[in-house]
Amino acid sequence: YTKETLDVRETTSRQVASAFIVILCCAIVVENLLVLVAVGRNSKLHSAMYLFLGNLAASDLLAGVAFIANTLLSGSVTLQLTPVEWFAREGSAFITLSASVFSLLAIAIERHVAIAKVKLYGSDKSCRMLLLIGASWVILLVLGGLPILGWNCLGRLDTCSTVLPLYAKQYVLCVVTIFSVILLAIVVLYVRIYCVVRSSHA
Repeated sequence: YTKETLDVRETTSRQVASAFIVILCCAIVVENLLVLVAVGRNSKLHSAMYLFLGNLAASDLLAGVAFIANTLLSGSVTLQLTPVEWFAREGSAFITLSASVFSLLAIAIERHVAIAKVKLYGSDKSCRMLLLIGASWVILLVLGGLPILGWNCLGRLDTCSTVLPLYAKQYVLCVVTIFSVILLAIVVLYVRIYCVVRSSHA
């Protein structure tokens, strides 16, 4: 095998993988779009639970779009991106995935509240739920935009992350810590739900 042959095979395999990812993301976008249409058109699906499910579908839809863009702007195209464009590419994927995680946490909290029979949400509280969802998006936009605002390792190569080269190690550690806590909270909530359901049927 020559180096040229290996390069061609590597390029071909990368293109096949990229095409598969794009097709998968397109399917995700379409599926979540159908969910949003169903929730939007059916007035019976406007309770707190379905608002959170709608937000989860919107987050996953945007994540699909972001990953399509991320895939198309990866590989050799990466070297042509400016730092701001690179941060925008990575940040968009991060923000949309983070929104999905936040939505899962909100759904877990709502289910725990419902199982515990503590009525915090009424039919007239949809506005509060929308404000909560909007506030979470603002927080995620700020968190995802911190590298563009200056929390990066440009000019300080010794602080750069190995996996995400332009991100500062401290930023990556902060984000990983936050989402580890969120995922742990989701697990704890569902364990509590399981315990409540099991004890009620004992």
